[in-house]
Amino acid sequence: MNFIDKDYIDKLLCEAKTVSDEKINEILNKADRFEGLSHSEVAALLSTEKKEHTERIFQIANKIKQHIYGNRLVLFAPIYVSDYCINKCAYCGFNCEHKYERKRLTMDELKEEVRILEKMGHKRLALEAGEDPENCPIEYILECLKTIYSMHEGNGEIRRVNVNIAATTVEEFKMLKQAGIGTYILFQETYHKPTYEKMHLAGPKKDYEYHLTAFDRAMQGGIDDVGGGVLFGLADPRFEVIGLMLHNEHLEENFGVGFHTISVPRIRKADGAISTAFPNAVDDEIFLKIVAVIRLAVPFTGMIISTRESMEMRKKLIHIGISQISAGSSVEVGGYAARERSEPQFRLADDRSAQDIIMWLMDEGFIPSFCTACYRSGRTGDRFMSLAKSGNIKNVCLPNALTTLLEFSEDYGSKEFKEKADRIIQQELSNIASEKVRALVTENLQKIRNGERDFFL
Repeated sequence: MNFIDKDYIDKLLCEAKTVSDEKINEILNKADRFEGLSHSEVAALLSTEKKEHTERIFQIANKIKQHIYGNRLVLFAPIYVSDYCINKCAYCGFNCEHKYERKRLTMDELKEEVRILEKMGHKRLALEAGEDPENCPIEYILECLKTIYSMHEGNGEIRRVNVNIAATTVEEFKMLKQAGIGTYILFQETYHKPTYEKMHLAGPKKDYEYHLTAFDRAMQGGIDDVGGGVLFGLADPRFEVIGLMLHNEHLEENFGVGFHTISVPRIRKADGAISTAFPNAVDDEIFLKIVAVIRLAVPFTGMIISTRESMEMRKKLIHIGISQISAGSSVEVGGYAARERSEPQFRLADDRSAQDIIMWLMDEGFIPSFCTACYRSGRTGDRFMSLAKSGNIKNVCLPNALTTLLEFSEDYGSKEFKEKADRIIQQELSNIASEKVRALVTENLQKIRNGERDFFL
């Protein structure tokens, strides 16, 4: 099953070069009505180089972001549990030919990582692991999930773990569903098959079709929240965006719902990688446009950016499409404990602490949210998307953002932080339209101040 038609995408991109200004304006007017974009319309917006078009793309992206997500930003942290890998991916430092001391966390080491993350205030994690059925089998991942959910450091707890592991079988996806994961995340890396085959030299991941159809098997296994993405810089970024749209539509047509989230990582040089030259590397200007066009194309799909992007770039991105960001992250196995010992192996573009990032977000006018309510209330898959498209999701997202922000403030905030958070919470309470909901949230906020925890709508 290959629903990514290379010739079709190439034809769209070729035709997009001759789209008139009048047609571009029609496309932008459509996007301004939150109606999404067709494949040809995505291609046209990605291909236009006129400044006035790009400026309007950014304006509409900001409007959509504000209308659907308001000023909320969901926070998470990655947790790497194993870097054993049997794949030979040319761009990746985990590739099997890179000779270094591999590591897999013991459950005691994992508990220490989670303890640190809970002390940072995190409630949502993204579990990451390389592909190695011998050193990192599904049973190990399930044990990790059980361990993470069992940890409670003070008032801390991890309420939802999203999982980013290799493409697997329906049976193993059923196991992950039973273990209570949130979203299953997998990057296609590149939808351009010739590039995919060039970049994936050996190992199970070399199989383009098996990797491409992982979300089909995940949904067959009962997981209805899936998160896609590509590694921008491997192939033509315009090709990749249309590939994402085709993949999203395939899932909608076959399972009733497409991507819950789309991640937008950019290629970075990695120690031990086989390839170090990437002629399709995406510069900042093009990257911003890519994110904005994706926001126009799929207005109701969450978008994720990591701390591999700089503070300056993240500041721009959160205004034009990004709805989730990582904070205080480490991208190495055992990295949080190593950082406490002042022994980090990798440097990030944005290496501020979680609290510094949260303070910064509040200064920028955003509400940092640690909410996991939709997963825990069964608002996943098509149920979440129907709420998002109706505009009703904001009726629960804002209240839940405020209660989780106060939890963080009470448990981990400095005096300055608490004062700032209190001002924002009081200000935003008035934006809850329902008087009944506003009264309930006010009551729950007081309960949190009195020491109770975990209230959500």
